[in-house]
Amino acid sequence: MSRRQSLTLVKNLGRFTTGSKNQTRSVTYMPRPGDGKPRPVTLIPGDGVGPLVTNAVEQVMEAMHAPVYFEPFDVHGDMKSLPEGLVESIKKNKVCLKGGLKTPVGGGVSSLNVNLRKELDLFASLVNCFNLPGLASRHENVDIVVIRENTEGEYAGLEHEVVPGVVESLKVITKFCSERIAKYAFEYAYLNNRKKVTAVHKANIMKLADGLFLESCQEVAKKYPSIAYNEIIVDNCCMQLVARPEQFDVMVTPNLYGNLVANTAAGIAGGTGVMPGGNVGAEYAVFEQGASAGNVGKDTTEEQKNANPVALLLSSAMMLRHLQFPSFADRLETAVKRVIAEGKCRTEDLGGKSTTQEVVDAVISKLD
Repeated sequence: MSRRQSLTLVKNLGRFTTGSKNQTRSVTYMPRPGDGKPRPVTLIPGDGVGPLVTNAVEQVMEAMHAPVYFEPFDVHGDMKSLPEGLVESIKKNKVCLKGGLKTPVGGGVSSLNVNLRKELDLFASLVNCFNLPGLASRHENVDIVVIRENTEGEYAGLEHEVVPGVVESLKVITKFCSERIAKYAFEYAYLNNRKKVTAVHKANIMKLADGLFLESCQEVAKKYPSIAYNEIIVDNCCMQLVARPEQFDVMVTPNLYGNLVANTAAGIAGGTGVMPGGNVGAEYAVFEQGASAGNVGKDTTEEQKNANPVALLLSSAMMLRHLQFPSFADRLETAVKRVIAEGKCRTEDLGGKSTTQEVVDAVISKLD
């Protein structure tokens, strides 16, 4: 074989022909023996539109013949505690897919969303806010990953009434949790070829608490010299997000700020109904709608069955990658993006009139 023929062979490695279409197939993923065994996933349909969008995921997984099967649990946000067997199932399966759980406002009922994160030590929340081709938004070139500390801060739930009419709510920041989330953010940036990490804070006012968070981020940043690092005060961050969101790459935040920043970024990039996300710890992961995960939809949306399943479908693609099923994740993500780009099948929140089932059928029709 000549040198020119050899070079041509190398260039074409990984390409195959199907009919008249040339497609690129990755040659980098070599599964371990037994990796194709179906994996159990704990399923929490949740409240409101949760059962509607989790069922959408089940249908698409079945259509793809994805190597996962679901173990459902009946969980609702107004329960006083997590139901028996749920945590044990997640600890056994290591992975959970979750619809929204409604948290009652006031009344002393704790959030099951927060309880689940604490119980499983899901210390990192990740929300990817990005432009989807074909979906109009106010800004272009948005691709932001918000990584939020998930277990302490204002969400620690340490509140009490000092005297009638006076309530004290404690914000807890520790060096251990701050360093842990900073390490995760920089590790994520390093593994995903991201160029910059921005720490969001209010250390000009909360000098000790947010000051400790910033110090931890600064120490971790020194270990990643190839990744740019900067800091921004949270109120300026919100203004910069709505003015020039393309300047942000990876953002690392304490608990409350991350919730606000992720929802703002999602609204800028196309809406909470299309942004994927998940919560991860050292051992377990729970995947759910990225922004406004506690939003269970309007009653009319539930009745008319026109909830947007895109966010949870994309979160499911994240889950498939987490389970080391990359080709299934790619197929699912590509099919969803094709439906969005085509623009014919969209739910009301995206300016369309389609039902959830019509979106599901469109996604299935676009699967390779």
